[in-house]
Amino acid sequence: MSKKVKKRIAFCIALFTIIMLYCWGFSLKCEEYKISSDKISSTVRLVFVSDLHNCFYGGTDQSGIIDKIEEIQPDAVLFGGDVIDQYGGTKYSLKLMKSAAEKYPCFYTHGNHEEMRDDIDSFYAEVDKLNIHRLDGQGAELTVNRQKIKVYGVSDAYMQGKKKTQLQDCLDDLDNSCYNILLAHSPEQYTEYFESSNKVQFDLVLSGHAHGGQWRIPGILEQGVYSPDQGIFPDYTNGQFSYGDSVHIVSRGLARPLRMIFIPRVFNRPELSVISIN
Repeated sequence: MSKKVKKRIAFCIALFTIIMLYCWGFSLKCEEYKISSDKISSTVRLVFVSDLHNCFYGGTDQSGIIDKIEEIQPDAVLFGGDVIDQYGGTKYSLKLMKSAAEKYPCFYTHGNHEEMRDDIDSFYAEVDKLNIHRLDGQGAELTVNRQKIKVYGVSDAYMQGKKKTQLQDCLDDLDNSCYNILLAHSPEQYTEYFESSNKVQFDLVLSGHAHGGQWRIPGILEQGVYSPDQGIFPDYTNGQFSYGDSVHIVSRGLARPLRMIFIPRVFNRPELSVISIN
């Protein structure tokens, strides 16, 4: 076999590998998390949607995500920020949110990309029409099998709230008789969420924002190569972390906008988080 033929074969193999990694990185995965709590006696199932960035799955009708949610039959759907992008439209995100809200209790807190839009008030108005609990420094109640759950939301630990920061407003409202969940978009602010001096802690914090570290190598670079606000070789881009009796889950998110053609997800499949608490 000539050198020229060998080079062509090597090139084809390399190209095929790149294409397969690229396509695999765009394939949705349901990531299962199991949590135990003395506050929960009957299993609670949650779906956590993070960093959608107005992308769609299974066609523009969002059937790829909606069908997964239907299979899971959650007790609530939680939207954790950056459901839309800094640029572009909002209809695919609103389609998903509308479909979810028609069948399940839904809770939503925004992320940094919502904050960067000039037309964000019109988007929030559309979300409010869907009867979704929009949380910015406050909580809303969810009852599952007579179990009282409180869901809170902040996009940033330092953002101003009604009295103090949004986070402190949430902390001041915590009730230890409830199972307390915080939707907190930015995972790197975990020290604020789990401040040891607080008398009552969140039982579960759900974050996104880091997109799984973009390029991951399982077993070697589990947290990926880069994350916004964490930089190179970040520590909190995906997975489950424990802080005493509290749990922090960081989703890899669902973002796959066209601009990611030049920065593809490698060993980093888009994630729909499925959380079971018992």
